[in-house]
Amino acid sequence: MKTRVLVVAPQPFFTPRGTPFSVYYRTLVMAELGMDIDVLTYGRGEDVAIPGVRIIRIPAFNWLGPVKIGPSLLKLWLDFFLVIWSIGCLVRHRYAIVHAHEEAVFFLRFLKPIFQFKLIYDMHSSLPEQLRNYRFTTSRFLIGLFERLERSCLRSADAVITICPELARYAEPLMPDPDRHFLIENSIFEPVRLARPTANGQAAPAPVELPADRPCVFYAGTFEVYQGLDTLVAAFAVVRETHASAFLVLIGGTPEQVEKMRGLAERSGIGEDTLVLGRMPQALASRYAAQASVLVSPRTHGINTPLKIYEQLASGIPLVATNILSHTQVLDDEVALLVEPEARSMAAGLLQALTDDATRARLSENARALYRRAYSRPVYERKMRAMLELLGASAWARQGAVARHGQT
Repeated sequence: MKTRVLVVAPQPFFTPRGTPFSVYYRTLVMAELGMDIDVLTYGRGEDVAIPGVRIIRIPAFNWLGPVKIGPSLLKLWLDFFLVIWSIGCLVRHRYAIVHAHEEAVFFLRFLKPIFQFKLIYDMHSSLPEQLRNYRFTTSRFLIGLFERLERSCLRSADAVITICPELARYAEPLMPDPDRHFLIENSIFEPVRLARPTANGQAAPAPVELPADRPCVFYAGTFEVYQGLDTLVAAFAVVRETHASAFLVLIGGTPEQVEKMRGLAERSGIGEDTLVLGRMPQALASRYAAQASVLVSPRTHGINTPLKIYEQLASGIPLVATNILSHTQVLDDEVALLVEPEARSMAAGLLQALTDDATRARLSENARALYRRAYSRPVYERKMRAMLELLGASAWARQGAVARHGQT
């Protein structure tokens, strides 16, 4: 009998943003390693097509509006139903392992002794820190309560996954057994297998052709304030003063954010040299990225490494990134041009990446080598397999690996 796993993801899964991507790739690799998986998630999002994986959803409550990134009262409401559905799943089925993403661990930690499963805590961030960063609350009592809960979960989980070195440095000293900790970066990015080929039953947007004779500076991701797109637009306006043929492409964001960014580009005098597009299928965004001359990650603050950094490394296209902890946990001057999170410094980095052929070649070679060595698919799989072996799923993990790679 296969090892049965319940994945609890308090996210609109699948949607093309950070944590849902992480949930998808963790689940994909576990399924390939022989696990039989139920994914319990919000009612929002698209179904994925992974053999051996079933999606279970709570009600969508679409009338309450979109599920925004970060803590919110809506997420608190949806998580209440996630608790009820989790209990229902645990009553109906005997799961050997429960894989809790983010705040789902807070209630699954208390269900663990009742239903006798092995608990994985997938720690995408420190949740008390999120409460501060998103200004959800300033209550010392509430933040302190979440800190105590988080520490309790780190002590009681059978395995803890962190996604970046800084988060690992925070979590590991709070655990009774460091061998239970696994640093598994969100470093794989193959196309997501959706059950339906178009988003929400709607046709994919028609591709817009990029100007073939102009060097392209490319950004893809969310349009949240911490991503630093205002700084990028200001920097590109400086670039255009000396590099008139350069072209800026921004992909992602809600329709409202797209219109706001187009307005900012117009006011900055680069409207005709900037293409701002909304969210789109992963394959189409990757097609645009492949045409870029320079990739950029202009994030202004944070500690979690953006998922796109790993894809940018693997591409070999020169990368300009801000010199903040989010990036420097992975990047250094050998693989990227690191700039300060302000317009003049970023503009200088973009100009060097656009015009200095020797630097471009050096960064490209080093970035690809780093990705292959530290973050590639085989490295990711090896870490996931080691975690499953710790939890007693070693036989199925080994058999899954054999089936995938055609070994004997």
